[in-house]
Amino acid sequence: MPAICRDCDAVVETGNACPQCGSVRIVRHPELFELAIGHVDCDAFFAAVEKRDRPELRDVPVIVGGGARGVVSTCCYIARLSGVRSAMPMFKARQLCPIAVVLKPDGAKYAGVSRQVRAMLEALTPLVQMQSIDEAALDLSGTEALHGAPPAVVLNRFARQVERELGITVSIGLAPNRLLAKLAAERGKPRGFFVFGAEAAEALAPEPVGILPGVGPVQVKRLASMGITRVGQLAALDERRALALGEDGPALVAGAQGLDNRPVRPKRESKSISAETTFTADLRELSALEDELWQLCEKLGRRLRREDHAAIGIVLKLKTASFALRTRSQRLPNPTQLPDTLFEAARPLLKREADGTKFRLIGIGASPLADAALADKGDLADTLTPRRLARQTAIDTLRARFGEAVVRRGRGLRKS
Repeated sequence: MPAICRDCDAVVETGNACPQCGSVRIVRHPELFELAIGHVDCDAFFAAVEKRDRPELRDVPVIVGGGARGVVSTCCYIARLSGVRSAMPMFKARQLCPIAVVLKPDGAKYAGVSRQVRAMLEALTPLVQMQSIDEAALDLSGTEALHGAPPAVVLNRFARQVERELGITVSIGLAPNRLLAKLAAERGKPRGFFVFGAEAAEALAPEPVGILPGVGPVQVKRLASMGITRVGQLAALDERRALALGEDGPALVAGAQGLDNRPVRPKRESKSISAETTFTADLRELSALEDELWQLCEKLGRRLRREDHAAIGIVLKLKTASFALRTRSQRLPNPTQLPDTLFEAARPLLKREADGTKFRLIGIGASPLADAALADKGDLADTLTPRRLARQTAIDTLRARFGEAVVRRGRGLRKS
């Protein structure tokens, strides 16, 4: 059975150790040198970057997340031994692991490392699709002549390059399609390399249905009410029962069978961009809520400009002290990237909701999106908007050079 050493790429014909370097990190699979769809997942990404930059934290539990009322963004594997998980409320994470070092997220730093990982991937193949800031799918079909090695070896080299040059680790999945490659990457973390081939459907059959992408808690409960709790049971559904699951039913059944015909698309179009914050204490006063909203509109505007998008509509999100969610939306007359315009559109929506209710979270999102080239054009009757855009561009330039605090605008000063 084909096998390679994770540490030196040597072909291992027999035994459990590499004949060249003695490593026991061996990956074996009958189709190892035939498969070409990979999935790369950075291990505990935010925490790994923080540990890289602060070596004194290497052997201690680290949690990256918001304040006491926020949630865990990422935690290292040491913290996970105590039961801490991503998206867990911070107060619960602190209870489970009181000795953990808690750090606030540094989005700019993580985005920079993500861009470095992406650049390394795009040096391997143009067919790279970022799934999030810390994971990507890639298609290495037809690249063997270019790299002088099959995709399995190329991915193995890539994993070592990331460790050597970026100081973080990744886990690799290799399979015949994107779905199986993603599921493979989740096995054996951290520093994993797992392969799924023709045996995938049989291997996944006894697993809980919740391992499949797109099958969340609500879907798990619904399937359980139908007596379906395992992947194999879902895979066995006929077309009629698959359609009974809804519009996505046939795709869910196909996924349970290990089938996925989605190509790797180099650029995934964003459907929305948003920003939100959880307050340290509940807020009910309109003026205080507006101050928070302005900060978020500035942040959302920056994200739109950075990602070359414009907002066609805005969505206001509020979560009450009792965790009830309220969302309100408004279509914009013209696409925009300007925080002033976003705020002016969202402010009336907020005013209608500020009825004395205590809120613990506020968010603002842009959806749907348009190309940045359509944003804030103005016309003969509106000569002010282009000037506001030019002013904002100048502010962005100053902040990029000297930091966010170098320019503070109007309402933003009230929070400083």
